[in-house]
Amino acid sequence: MALSELTTLAASLAAGHPYVAIWLIVPTVFVLYVMANEFTRARARVSGFAGPTGYPLLGNIPQIRFNASEKYRQWSKKYGAVFQIQLGNVPVLVVNSAAAAQKVFIANSSATISRPMFYTFHKVVSSTAGFTIGTSPYDESLKRRRKAAASALNRPAVQSYTPHVDLETKEFIKDAFYAGRQGVEALDPLPLIQRLSLNLSLTLNWGTRIGSVQDPLFQEITEVEEYVSRFRSTTGNLQDYVPLWRLNPFSSQSTMAKDMRRRRDVYLNYMNRELERRIEEKSYKPCIQANVLLDPEAKLNSAELMSISLTMVSGGLDTITTLVAWALPLLASRPDVQEKALSAIHEFFDESQILCDALEDQKCTYVVALVRELLRLYSPLRLALPRETIKDFKFEGKTIPAGTVVFLNAWACNNDPELWSDPEVFRPERFLEKPSAPIFTYGQGTRMCAGYLLGNRELYLLFMRIISSFEIVGAQGVDSNPLTGLDDPTSLVSTPKKYKVFFKPRNAEGLRDALEKHVPVTV
Repeated sequence: MALSELTTLAASLAAGHPYVAIWLIVPTVFVLYVMANEFTRARARVSGFAGPTGYPLLGNIPQIRFNASEKYRQWSKKYGAVFQIQLGNVPVLVVNSAAAAQKVFIANSSATISRPMFYTFHKVVSSTAGFTIGTSPYDESLKRRRKAAASALNRPAVQSYTPHVDLETKEFIKDAFYAGRQGVEALDPLPLIQRLSLNLSLTLNWGTRIGSVQDPLFQEITEVEEYVSRFRSTTGNLQDYVPLWRLNPFSSQSTMAKDMRRRRDVYLNYMNRELERRIEEKSYKPCIQANVLLDPEAKLNSAELMSISLTMVSGGLDTITTLVAWALPLLASRPDVQEKALSAIHEFFDESQILCDALEDQKCTYVVALVRELLRLYSPLRLALPRETIKDFKFEGKTIPAGTVVFLNAWACNNDPELWSDPEVFRPERFLEKPSAPIFTYGQGTRMCAGYLLGNRELYLLFMRIISSFEIVGAQGVDSNPLTGLDDPTSLVSTPKKYKVFFKPRNAEGLRDALEKHVPVTV
């Protein structure tokens, strides 16, 4: 039958039997769309890279919805250190070993310097406030922002932030001591950890801080940023990879993303207005935003300045909060690690110096190793923020073309059996044996986290003070296993399940005396 005859038949059916026509035409159109889409997906695949078989339209999404990083690690045993998956219409290369990461992200750092754009996070959540530095595609604006962030987060700058780190870590110890009734009451430590990391970000960016976890602003920021973090998930947003899904008028993801964007704009604009007021009244404290606003040579516009601030807020809440939240149940389950760390601390500070010296940094090698081992086993972003290549390059004789999305599986690389014979064991001593061994938690290459020096500084002092002040004892729901203790396996950030611990003071009277001498700084 000729096409013209089919068209005539369809028109006549539609005129005489419209409901029958709908029941016939709609499925036919859908089948034709799927066929055309499968042809498009097949052509998009990167030649030469094997990978698991997926489903029509969805690709491998149904297989990796839960704990994608572990699934990729298991697949790498079959398909190799670098293999290919299909997330909806998007082919993705996944890098799962330390050696492969070096070849892809370091040897070809100029080719893997950009980020892909995702519908939910980039076009819905971030349409008004802009992107963080870590989620921005590579362009001239990003160069300016990265340069400004590098100046604000280099070694001398981080050293100058010591008073802020000193204040917030002491405040954490004080909150744990008094809220836990000196070790009598088990605590959910998450709000205390969130205030610690959020306050440091707010102080550095806007010269302000939040005095209590009961403050409505604290509750609003932590809730919104938690949702925003979910929208950055590389596996949790179906509409990022399946264009047809964006036509769903009842999509809860899009509705929620728009609401979080609105709420985020409110507190960001509030903090900006408050800083401008303090600048006008000459009552402001030195901070990143004020330094740029008052610098006539600064070349950042308001959107670029906001990008830096968003980076600090989301980065602190993601990395510091998540790592400390995992560390406490680990310490509760490993009293031997606590005792070794305490003994090492007492080599530098006697038992009367409970809060240690904030100016001392990285001299206690066991605590340095403890922090590195926590970063290795409990990487907050087990799948590092995705990259997009900006030019072709070769990997083991195969061409990775420009425009390819590449995932660094930090979880698999940190647990690489070629690096460690016992990767599943929490053993800080490994970093005493190999102090220069790589860690993939902050990423690799030119787009690795710019705040790693600040993060390490804060974590080091915090654990020096926690272990010197308290014995951490488990109470309810403590599971320090990075797989079974995972709260939301679909989330970008690998947070632990809710739990409670006891902060039992090692010397309650001495700690009380030390805390009474600590007077919080008002900013």
